[in-house]
Amino acid sequence: MTNDPLTPLGVLEEQVLVAVLRTRGDAYGMEVRREIEQVTGRDLAIGAVYATLDRLEQKKLLTSRRTHGAGPSRRLFELSARGARALAETREMRDRLWRGVDLEAILQLRVLRTSY
Repeated sequence: MTNDPLTPLGVLEEQVLVAVLRTRGDAYGMEVRREIEQVTGRDLAIGAVYATLDRLEQKKLLTSRRTHGAGPSRRLFELSARGARALAETREMRDRLWRGVDLEAILQLRVLRTSY
């Protein structure tokens, strides 16, 4: 665990970094958005995705390059070594926090509270 102010990542930052990994070399803004929406069911504004991508690049957690080909020019994103460390540390921190929490008991409390 480090004292790096970049960790823990926010929820959207974490989701964007994971989506960049999941898209395997095709990580441009719309594809990152699609990946998050398909996997999480979360509806995201494309502006929020681009703002997060830009912020993560400023923090040096991502790098980007512009592609030029037959289609439109795209900015492709890739996880940096620093981004990989921040993502791993965030996941480890989240897992430590959840360790010892009885999720079944929480769900049972929810059922009891809503049945009044």
